[in-house]
Parts: sequence; structure tokens; C-alpha cells
Amino acid sequence: MHSISSRLSEITAAGIREVVVFHSTSSELRKYEADLPFSVVDDPDKQLYRRFGVEASAKAILKPGAWRALPGGWSHAIRTAVTNRRAVLPAKPTNGNLGLPAEMLISPAGYVTTVKYGQHAYDQWSVDELLAIASNRRNI
Repeated sequence: MHSISSRLSEITAAGIREVVVFHSTSSELRKYEADLPFSVVDDPDKQLYRRFGVEASAKAILKPGAWRALPGGWSHAIRTAVTNRRAVLPAKPTNGNLGLPAEMLISPAGYVTTVKYGQHAYDQWSVDELLAIASNRRNI
């Protein structure tokens, strides 16, 4: 999410509106509101997760691809927490830490046009991939 936040102006300029769904409660998300420059939807009961086929699994953190991103993610979380004088991460987040990511491009008409279901916690589109996919979708 840090790379998305840092390049949000490029994403917005490409006509993409970033909306992130978390399996957290509204009260949990409010603690991080200032750190999230995009729209956030709380889904503590995982209704949207089930509707879009998003899963949770131990492989979210057990696959080596997730391990490479952990030091940088922790470092960023600690710096942000110290700067904002708040807890680094929730000790017991709603629904745990084993959620697998899923990303979707949804057309202005409301149709899902492209989907990526992550194989581990950090298996997501890069900003460059997102921009390329969106550009290709417009050219179809």
C-alpha cells in the first residue's frame, strides 16, 4: 500500500479510483485514517470478501514471496507509528493476519474487468502493472 500511496497521483491521473476493503472494523480503521489517502471500506464480517472469492490461508505469510516484503513493511509501519504516536499494528486484528490479497479493476459501469488473486500476503500488482492493465483495458 505504501507504493500505491506514494504514486496515487499517477493512479488517479490514469482514471483509476483506489478503494481498499479491509476485514477490519470501522473503529480499527479510524486509527489509520490519516495514513490512507484513498477510500477504505470496512468488511469485518467478510461479506465482500466472500462475494468476490477472497480467501484467508496460512500461505499468506508462509510463502517465501511474503517474507521478502516483511522487513520493509515492518520498518515503514514502525516509522509511521512513531511519527504519528500510535500503536504500530493492532495486536489482535479482526479476522487475523492470514488474509490473501485480491485486486480488481471495476469499470465505471460496475463490471469487474480484471482480477488478481494473490498467492501470499504481498502478491499484488505493482503500480506499473496496474497502470499498464488499466491502459490496456481502455484500448480494448
